[in-house]
Amino acid sequence: MYSFSNDKQEQFRQKIRTFAQEVIAPEAGRLDEEERFSTELTKKMGDMGLLGMTAPKQYGGQGLDTLSYIIAVEELSRIDSSQAATVVAHNSLGLVPIIDYGTEAQKEKYLPRLTSGEHLWAFGLTEENAGSDARGTETTATHENDHWIINGSKRYITNASTPITLGVTLQVMTQNDQHSQPKLTTILVEKGTSGFHAERMLGKMMWRAADTARLSFKNCRVPYSNLLGEEGQGARYMLRTLDGGRLSVAAMGLGLAQGAFEMALKHAKTRKQFGKPIGRNQAIAFKLSDMDMKLELARNTLYRACLLKDHGQPFSKEAAMAKLYTSEIAREIADEAVQIFGGAGLFKNNPIERFYRDQRLLQIGEGTSEILRLVIARSLGV
Repeated sequence: MYSFSNDKQEQFRQKIRTFAQEVIAPEAGRLDEEERFSTELTKKMGDMGLLGMTAPKQYGGQGLDTLSYIIAVEELSRIDSSQAATVVAHNSLGLVPIIDYGTEAQKEKYLPRLTSGEHLWAFGLTEENAGSDARGTETTATHENDHWIINGSKRYITNASTPITLGVTLQVMTQNDQHSQPKLTTILVEKGTSGFHAERMLGKMMWRAADTARLSFKNCRVPYSNLLGEEGQGARYMLRTLDGGRLSVAAMGLGLAQGAFEMALKHAKTRKQFGKPIGRNQAIAFKLSDMDMKLELARNTLYRACLLKDHGQPFSKEAAMAKLYTSEIAREIADEAVQIFGGAGLFKNNPIERFYRDQRLLQIGEGTSEILRLVIARSLGV
């Protein structure tokens, strides 16, 4: 049993590990090669309860603690980052803002359909000039009678253009009048609303079987009641959502690194050169030792941050540290794993090639490594 986790959580790990190995692994390479989002596989994950893990049971969720959710993401990423990304974006970015800030009417309307696995929900933040700097948001929502009129665009939005996407939480700029300061606000926009168009973005290097979309809004009219939380509180909602989201992306880094390590270890024990397994050569053995050490440190760092969150303690700095460290070791371990495989690691029929590509986004999404270092530095008062 790993540090910080209990017997029940480790049993849950084995359940998800078995599902990932038996159901996802046979499809992962083909879906990556075809760059195809699988509705069928997503619904199977929904049937496993993976699309509403931390949502309250009254809305159809599993009501699990943070650490159990993180363990599930870790196990999915150990096999395939694309499917893990679908789960992470739906749970951490799609459901959490509605759970935390939605009205009871909004929760009853959306959550049962989103926790069942039949539908996905997205979170629309990034734009041409808005990402790390959310104040650069240029998408606007104008209050007109009992509606919002939305104009603008978003890009790199996960789960936003699938056949089962139900809608998106949109971060926009609102303004009471022409003399007031624009304010970041969040609004729920359903797929199919007139003026809302979603287009899948293709040609990705990584997470090729996950859905990534470009969104556009042209005089998109939604009811005023679709306001999520309070007007002008969008920045606060976003930052709190991203704190939790960083834990799940950290779990993706940890799981990917674990999977890469296990592949490299198996290869080092079976591949022979100069009459013995290459793992018996000190140069390879030391690489594997370093990988194992980094995994242990990363797991303990991440799990501790999860426990802080589950106990209602501040965890922003710890989430930033966990996400930063796991993304860095995912890069290092995937790179060393390819080195251990040698030429065999450079071909698409070897899963390590996909892992090497998939890790690259981890240093960018949910806070770049540079921004996370800034978050940690500010927590130190510098």
